[in-house]
Amino acid sequence: MATEIRGDFDTRNKVIQSVRPDAVRFLESRSIVRRLSQGQLVYAEAELFTHAIFPHEGVISLMAQMQDGRSVEKVSVGNEGFIGISFILGGGKAISASVVQVPGYASWISIEDLDQAIAEYPCVRDAMMEYAKSLTLQLMESVACNSLHRAEQRVSRWLLNAHDRVQSDTFQLTQEAISKVLGLRRATVSSICTALKDQGAITYSRGSLTITDRKLLESNACECYERIRLSFKNSGNSRILGPDSP
Repeated sequence: MATEIRGDFDTRNKVIQSVRPDAVRFLESRSIVRRLSQGQLVYAEAELFTHAIFPHEGVISLMAQMQDGRSVEKVSVGNEGFIGISFILGGGKAISASVVQVPGYASWISIEDLDQAIAEYPCVRDAMMEYAKSLTLQLMESVACNSLHRAEQRVSRWLLNAHDRVQSDTFQLTQEAISKVLGLRRATVSSICTALKDQGAITYSRGSLTITDRKLLESNACECYERIRLSFKNSGNSRILGPDSP
């Protein structure tokens, strides 16, 4: 089990932040805040949900696992959302393996407490449903992106998404993790990261990556990055977007 965080911490999850103040206080009072460690399996596929997980920082990937050992990310979740979509839609089991790609921390809220929050504060269900709609749009954009855009564009898009979900320009991320989430060869990812480094967009060393020129990285990404950001804005809950969003 992940390490529990005691004491003060920043509530940065946009779903929690978007509900009424009294609902925020209820959710925070029922939360267990734990660290997210790189490579951590949060839920296995088909595992029964006991808690919904609301990241405040970091990136969790919902992964598709193939029988031959290959994997690819279906969609990723950060502080704009939560793990447990199938619960809010009426299911009780995880639909994908949920793996931490970029470490951080998150609130674990039991299904029983979440049921009570939804019953007492309709805004909680509304916020979760708004995010569910946006996640569906993100998934659709990701399918198109993986089919139509170059590997360089997809890597840049994923790095920008990760940057949006952390509090620093520097975060832990390995090239192996990038290759797994995007279904690319490790050598391809290495070549792309070297090119981005030579351009001055990023630096990296021993599993630590730094965004040194975000505008340059944006110029290397496909239009899917901005389309995904706009999907959250147009969902009806603009507060799900990060503070630097248009």
